Amino acid sequence: MAKKLSRSGAGNFLGIAFLCVIAVLMVLPMVYAVGNSFKPMDELFKFPPTILPRRWVTTNYTDLFVLMGNSWVPFSRYFFNTIFITSVGTFGQIVCCSLCAYPLAMYNFPGRKMISGMIVTALMFNGTVLWLPLFMIKAGLGMIDTYWAIIIPTFGSSMGMYLMQQFMSQIPKSLVEAARIDGAGSFKIFWTIVLPQVKSAWLTLMIFSVQGLWNTGASVFIQSESLKTLPYALSQIVSTGIARQGVANAISVIMMAVPITTFIISQSNIIETMATSGMKD
Repeated sequence: MAKKLSRSGAGNFLGIAFLCVIAVLMVLPMVYAVGNSFKPMDELFKFPPTILPRRWVTTNYTDLFVLMGNSWVPFSRYFFNTIFITSVGTFGQIVCCSLCAYPLAMYNFPGRKMISGMIVTALMFNGTVLWLPLFMIKAGLGMIDTYWAIIIPTFGSSMGMYLMQQFMSQIPKSLVEAARIDGAGSFKIFWTIVLPQVKSAWLTLMIFSVQGLWNTGASVFIQSESLKTLPYALSQIVSTGIARQGVANAISVIMMAVPITTFIISQSNIIETMATSGMKD
């Protein structure tokens, strides 16, 4: 009979207290950012700083929308550009990385180890180092100053392929072989068996992809003002200096709202499926 593990009441209390301290340290920066966005100008530069404002105001947000309304490109256009790039880029990255990782995890073919090694090697390079060769490639393909200059490179994410391959390699081969014996083809096995089993992996990849694409300025590869993204437009508003520090705090809250919301919606599924991600034969 298996031996049951037990902990003392003091051990449980210390464990919960430790988790509470960690939670407060993680939430505090977000609370401070939200508080700053509602502070009047005289409280923003007060020392020592306060986490929450003593006098709550909404002028930072109203000033932001007034400034965006005075732009010759409508605010809705910047918002649409960001939403389009984020949604299409995230969907394409999940699909392409999953399709590339599937044969690497499920089949043994010549060159498999070399390709896997190339993916791991690509993880060592910072994205900024690749800007020059990427710009030359995109210019040669005529993608400069288009949405695809930002979207297409995300499809071949080395981190995404590595993550999906590692999770797919944990799926029992007997499950795939049983489906193949029953007459299921490779694509049917991929869509109906493999992808549901690695749900935690592509949900995690979705969070990272949304965070990266939502915050991209895209100013290097896109020059047309009507195609620029929301982060670029907002950064131009606060570039005048200290006078718009309150507006800058409002912008930071808006920019972090979407990634945080995406994580909150997905975290329950990630925790639920993570429990079954370590299956073995």
